[in-house]
Formats: sequence, structure tokens, C-alpha cells
Amino acid sequence: MTRASRIALGTLLLTAACGLERPTEPSANLQTVHSSFNPTPSSISLTSIGSYAGGGIGAAEVTAFDPGSKRLFVINGALGTVDVLDLTDPASPTLVSSLSVTQFGSGANSVATDHGVVAIAIQAHTKTDPGTVAFYDASTLQVISNVTVGALPDMVIFSRNGDWVVVANEGEPNDDYTVDPEGSISIINVTNVHQPTVRTAGFGSFNARANNLRREGVRIFGPGATVAQDMEPEYVAISDDNRTAWVTLQENNALAIVDIRTATVTSIRPLGYKNHGLAGNGIDASDKDGPAVNIRSWPVFGMYMPDAIAAYSVNGQTYLVTANEGDARDYPGAPGFAEEARIKSLPLNTAIFTDAICGGPCSNDARLGRLTVTTTLGMNPNTGVYDALYAFGARSFSIWNATGQQVWDSGDQLEQLTTSLSQANFNASNSANSLDDRSDNKGPEPEGVVLAQLGAKTYAFIGLERVGGVMVYDVTNPMSPFFVAYASNRAGSGGDRGPEGLAFVPANRSPNKKPLLIVGNEVSGTTRIYEIVLH
Repeated sequence: MTRASRIALGTLLLTAACGLERPTEPSANLQTVHSSFNPTPSSISLTSIGSYAGGGIGAAEVTAFDPGSKRLFVINGALGTVDVLDLTDPASPTLVSSLSVTQFGSGANSVATDHGVVAIAIQAHTKTDPGTVAFYDASTLQVISNVTVGALPDMVIFSRNGDWVVVANEGEPNDDYTVDPEGSISIINVTNVHQPTVRTAGFGSFNARANNLRREGVRIFGPGATVAQDMEPEYVAISDDNRTAWVTLQENNALAIVDIRTATVTSIRPLGYKNHGLAGNGIDASDKDGPAVNIRSWPVFGMYMPDAIAAYSVNGQTYLVTANEGDARDYPGAPGFAEEARIKSLPLNTAIFTDAICGGPCSNDARLGRLTVTTTLGMNPNTGVYDALYAFGARSFSIWNATGQQVWDSGDQLEQLTTSLSQANFNASNSANSLDDRSDNKGPEPEGVVLAQLGAKTYAFIGLERVGGVMVYDVTNPMSPFFVAYASNRAGSGGDRGPEGLAFVPANRSPNKKPLLIVGNEVSGTTRIYEIVLH
């Protein structure tokens, strides 16, 4: 299918969602699976028992707990260090030390622990150069070893058996987009952590398939970029058998599947587009409509573009949970590259984007005019006007099978819930406290996700970057998850803001023998410790 044909098909689906003629063969790239909204009484709750203030914006991002030393390792993005907290008493965390990584690079981006070993992903002093993963002893805080990995290592994770460390090397370009390194996944064998070996799973073998991948729905759009340069690995989940890694390619709206033992990317799967014109998939599209809550269907598609991903098994089948944050490319240097635009600045096909569909002029600020979309999709090359509109993120979390097919999506639940939950200021930003402030750009912005097995049930904890809280869902049945709890320590424009990294500590590894959820809040620079209480 040509790009023009794909756009035309998207247009048909938009008109179908608004009550016009429905196409006979909807595109496989357009996801229409959404949830039925079925809140139930909470089966668990989160009780805040402790916190640590790391020092302002960026001072608490990714966290990782080591049970042996009872220490919590926190990425301090403001300083580029790793704060080491004593969590012997999780109600009163105290600073033990701060690990500087300047001997390896400009700053630490991610951290993971396993059996007393701490793995830290460190970007180079020039971010487009190869980075480093350094291994530390959790008790002595001494360097054990280090290896060179790809450019901008952004996330690091141990396999479940501890034999492997998998690293997402984002490979972002420089600010003026004149240097664009290849994205990659590093596979580090740490069976002997004193002499680790590293191999690279790259995307070079897909370079000749660029046009096919685009037709399938993978976003490959960087100026002059090959497939390998355009892929930007973001986050990793690993299978129970330690053989497969799933890697989110956020800007590409895709998922990479990696064979860990052979260090090979076996496939790139497009994640498709969410039809916000369908009932249950609505959004509040404007920050200039009241302020007011106005969640409704709109003739817009959402690009899932997940950040965090987690994996779990049900009846021998692997399922993946993603937080569908969304992210745009915006490089301000010259020549640079920027894909964001307000809808009101774009020429629209008025036969599609009618007053009847939008309840008035679609480009009006109180309707779709303020919504931020990409300029890289939706324009009809023959007419020069937009036949379809694609927004960043899906304002949801999704569940996918092992091959990247969606089996469930939370639809508009996250926005609907934050209209009424206490301490959830609807679509407020993470730096201010104005109702409706982020409706024009990704809404509550789900970013982080972690899973917890508690008894016979599996729960997903989803961090809402903008609103500032954590949603809890029972995902035991991946086909029918449901909301059970919400927690937030935001207090107006203060308190915890910008949850980024979430970590679960099971009771048998917890310092107080209770299951814990640990949240690194990037904007407030606070690390929050919750005790998970089962009812």
C-alpha cells in the first residue's frame, strides 16, 4: 500500500468513526481495541511511609533496590550522579553516598540491581558517542568492571536469571541533527561480572526494508536517516525464560523483538494508531475550553509511542504492558528538525474536518486548534492539505501479546478517572497546577509502568507524568483489566510531581517484609516509598 493510499484509508476510518460510510477493510495498523469502564472496590491500596528529597528538578528519576545491602540507588539527573540511600527503615531513607560517574561519561541515565551488583548506564561526554555500562558492588560502592555500549544508553535491565544485562541505546542525534548515531540494544553477558562481554543487536539489516516498514506503519522520518539511525530504543522488558527482549521504539511508534542469546533484532513491529473518533477512546483536546473537562470523540488518531514496558506470563503466554506517553522530535539547532504543530496552523481538508464533526470550526482553540500533532503524517501529497491528524501518545496504557498485537487498551479511562479522584487535578502540568493545562498535549501523559505479583493476582502500576500520581490496575486477566486504586502525594503545585521511574519490591526482599512501590519523581526531585496494602 502506498503512503497516499494509507492516508486515504485513515481518512475513511475517521469519517466512519463520525457516523459516515464505514470502510469494508479497516487497516491493520489502526487499533480499535478499548476497555469497558468498570471500576471496582479497591483490592489493594498504597500508603505513603517515607520519602527522600534529592534536591529539586531532575534529582530523582530511575530507582533500583538491592535487598542484600538494603540500599536504594536513585538516578539524580540534576547532577548526573547516583544517590545511594539506606532503606533499612523505609519510612526514613537516608543518604549514604553519591556515586559520580565522570570517569566514564557525562551522567548516569539508568540503574538496575541484581544479587549485590549495580549496573549503571552512562552517556558519553558527547552524547552521540558510544556510552558505558559500569558495574558496582552494592555494599562497597567500588567499580567492578565496565563495558562500552551504544550511543546514549537510556535504560538498563538485568534478565530474570541475572546472566544478562540488556541496554536500550537510544542513539539520539545532536541538537542540530547533523550527527545521528545508530540506535541499538547491547546484550551484556555478566555470568562473570568481573569480565563481562558485550554484543550489539543493531538495526542495520533492516536498512534495505525502509519503505516496507513505513508502509507497515513504522515511523522512519529523520532527515536522511537510515532505519538503523532512525530507531531510538527507549525501554526493555525481558521474558520469563530469559531468551527474548521487547524494546519500545518510542519515536518510531514501534516495538523491536530481540533474541538475547544471539544478540539479534528479529523483527520490528508497528504499534498502529488509536482512533479517538471511537466511543471510549475520547480525549479532552483543548486547554482553552473553559477550563473545563471536555472528554469526547474527535477526528484524530493517537500514536501509541510507549515509553516504559513490562512483561508477564498468563497460562504460558507472554503479555506486554506499555505506558503510552508519546514523544516528538524537536531539535532546535540549524538545520535542526521539528515535527510538532498546532492543528490551527495546518491546512485541513474541510470536507473531512467539518463543523458538524467538531461542533463548530475544527481549528478553533476551544476545539482542535490547540492540539499538538505531527506534521510528518496525514498530509495528502496531491492536495497539500491534511486528510488525517496524528497526536502524540494515546493517553492510556495497553496490553499486547508477544508479537505486538494489541489485546486491550485503557481507552479514555485515565482521563476519565482523573476528573474525580482526589489529588488528581485534571490534566494539570507537572510544574504548575492549572486545571486542563495539558489537554492540548498528551493529557495525563502515562510514562512509567511496573508489574507486581501479589498472591494470585498481577497488578500494573502506571505513573502519570503530568498529573503526578500512580494508577493501579488489576491485569491478572490481560483481556479484562480493571482499575483498583490511585495514589498521589501531590499537593497543588507542590509535593511529588513528575513520576518517572517505578520499582516494585516484593515482601520477601523488602526491608520491612512488606511489599513496596518506590517512585522517583523527576520534577519535584523526590523519591516516594509506598507500602502496598492488600484488602
